[in-house]
Amino acid sequence: MTRTPLLIDTDPGVDDALAILMAHQHADVAALTVAAGNVGLGHTVRNARTLVELIGAATPVFAGCPSPLVRAPDEDAAFVHGADGFGDVGFPEPAHPAQAEHAALALIRLTAERPGELTLVALGPLTNLALAVRLDPSLPARVKRLVVMGGAVTGHGNTGKVPAEFNIGFDPEAAHVVFEAFPMFDLVDWEATVRHAFPDDVYEGWVASGDPRATFFEKIFGTARRFNAEHERTGFIAADALAMAVALDPDMVVRAETRHVAIELDGRLTRGATVVDWHRRLGGRANARIVLEVDQDRFAALIAGALGAA
Repeated sequence: MTRTPLLIDTDPGVDDALAILMAHQHADVAALTVAAGNVGLGHTVRNARTLVELIGAATPVFAGCPSPLVRAPDEDAAFVHGADGFGDVGFPEPAHPAQAEHAALALIRLTAERPGELTLVALGPLTNLALAVRLDPSLPARVKRLVVMGGAVTGHGNTGKVPAEFNIGFDPEAAHVVFEAFPMFDLVDWEATVRHAFPDDVYEGWVASGDPRATFFEKIFGTARRFNAEHERTGFIAADALAMAVALDPDMVVRAETRHVAIELDGRLTRGATVVDWHRRLGGRANARIVLEVDQDRFAALIAGALGAA
């Protein structure tokens, strides 16, 4: 497989960690731009630095937005990922530094330096990318491909607001800006990740490899795994990893639908929902390829390689 050049916007987070490990195993990573989301910005930036140090990479880490564009978030995801986002294991302070440049400015600069080359993978709230697009509206034209992990395309979300998925629900205004700005992007939603969960024994085989990455991931996943078990989320759900797999191997997608997708900003019960014009009634431009099914064996192989279990 050709090593795809990636630019990753993220909020690590346990599932982000697996996706970032996959990216470094199978692609060339230009940078990690980091926002608040799963936990606060101080934790997400530190977690990104910890990951880069773990794998001995030189990937630059850029700190970005500490809060959504407009409204304070209703919740973070510390109850899933741990207060520090990495399962409260207590890793030491990493030596790998964060860069001084703001993440939004780094997104603008890096896409300008490599126009038409970088696949941008958005694994968290879209705050950094929305700010970058507002500062430089020409940015979308310089991105080779955008893959977004977010949304719940038939309303089966994972937040306190029933239809909403966490990444979109954390900063709906940012998602609105990005969805309007990009002419086309791949959308890997929460519902797809649930459909593509792995049996527990498959996961246990991966983390038994003895590779330092597998050992690390097993440690940080403990809190989230307990939460999933208590909330009837069966199997190993690898949300950001699925989006990363689609970014790394576009041909693994076996079923998708191209539709107009918009963000609900004002609904009392539906704020943050991804609204899909499934029947093309509203006349909006089709802006998203909604990934519905992937080759599960190819997905598994990418995870196994990232955990040293291939």
